[in-house]
Amino acid sequence: MTRSRAQDPNVCGVTAAIAVIDGKWKTAFLWALESGPHRPGELRRRLPGLTEKVLTQTLREMEVDGLVHREVHDVRPLKTVYSLTPFGRELSEALESLSDWGHRRLEKLVESQPIS
Repeated sequence: MTRSRAQDPNVCGVTAAIAVIDGKWKTAFLWALESGPHRPGELRRRLPGLTEKVLTQTLREMEVDGLVHREVHDVRPLKTVYSLTPFGRELSEALESLSDWGHRRLEKLVESQPIS
């Protein structure tokens, strides 16, 4: 799904929402930032397999979409902290029921597996 779909007023609301959270890492960032502000290095440690490039790119996209707030503290070395905006927190709460549904689906899949 293209990023432009997230800003197209002529698409269904679900499509617009999915365009904002599309990708491997965005829901993981929402989950990680629910517990409070984090520095980029902390996020990388919490999400194994995340590269520096993808970390930066994803946080920039989420900032443009109004989901995260970037705060730079004027100390040496510079200290950058990311947190959820109220809009990002609202999205995270909206995804809670979808997450519950996903867990129920996974349980059904496990239950339907034949016992070897």
